[in-house]
Amino acid sequence: MIEVPHPGEFLAEELECRGWSQRDLAYILGVSEQGITQIVNGRRGISPEMAKALGDAFDVNPEFFTNLQKAYDLSRAKEPDPGIARRAQFQSVYPIREMIRRGWLEDTDVPMLEGQLMRFFHTNDISSIPHLAHAAKKKSYDVDTPEQLAWLYRVRQISSEIVVPRYSKKALEEVIKDQLPALMTDPEEVRHVPRLLAECGIRFAIVEHLDKTHIDGVCFWDSGQPVVAMTTRFDRIDNFWFVLWHELTHVLNEDGKKKGTRERVDANLKYEISDDLPPEEKRANKAAADACVPIREMDSFYARKAPYISEKDVLGFARRIKRHPGIVVGQLQYRMDRYNWLPKYKVAVRKFIAQSAVMDGWGNPAPVSL
Repeated sequence: MIEVPHPGEFLAEELECRGWSQRDLAYILGVSEQGITQIVNGRRGISPEMAKALGDAFDVNPEFFTNLQKAYDLSRAKEPDPGIARRAQFQSVYPIREMIRRGWLEDTDVPMLEGQLMRFFHTNDISSIPHLAHAAKKKSYDVDTPEQLAWLYRVRQISSEIVVPRYSKKALEEVIKDQLPALMTDPEEVRHVPRLLAECGIRFAIVEHLDKTHIDGVCFWDSGQPVVAMTTRFDRIDNFWFVLWHELTHVLNEDGKKKGTRERVDANLKYEISDDLPPEEKRANKAAADACVPIREMDSFYARKAPYISEKDVLGFARRIKRHPGIVVGQLQYRMDRYNWLPKYKVAVRKFIAQSAVMDGWGNPAPVSL
């Protein structure tokens, strides 16, 4: 680095050119001669107030002196930790600090952090980690954002340590037909879901979503075994069952199983069956809505009762179709676009699923190796 002289050297040269002594300058500025001597000898810097005073004395812009002082101070500053730029690069792409807080990574020096990131993203080359080398894009129904990708790889990490038997589509069809519907009348019954799915050969986990991801769930295939993960970011009985049925429909249809197919997380799931959705998402939404509340039943009920649907009507309808009222309320709220209607029935279920599911988040990381 180029040696930058102390501003006092310029001050001494200027005094010599003008034929002024340090005592003369002290008189002009109205300060002690000792203060001027300390600046000239390099033992004191030029403060902003002194810069303004010297500007008036020498008839120059005060910034001239402040710039001299800044240049000198910067040249004398210690070189920063070389890891700062690297950590900034990582944090600008992935939520590294949040991943550390959640126990996905350990808080270590940069070389160790790079090693952890390569293990986390299953690569031997740090430059091969997606998004580190280019700006991220955002596309609907694609795992394109770094936050979504980090969440997906955490699911992969957790699911790889869940042991289940070989997947049986027949077993899943039987569970879907008889056992899962029987659990939909009581919020506490969701605790049986992980066991039933495991018996079918499905790895199931609940992983808290990262900010900005809006992820509800995902289904992908790992060596022929389906993996289903949910975030329960909306801790409500209606949302839990809709997302679960959505992902199980992907499993039944073997969406994403074909080799080379890219994983896609499901974000911002709704009851809609829009033409804008990919075909597999439309199928999954329709099947999930029908599994929660049979569509023909809902259409008939809505046609007879809307727009003046009473709480008593909802409770009677829920009993008849053997569903918790909160599941019915969730679909009716969407149809009526009234999300504050009968909210008391949309009860929380995460505390019940936590009794049996592999959970990651909310202050407790899943017990997996880093």
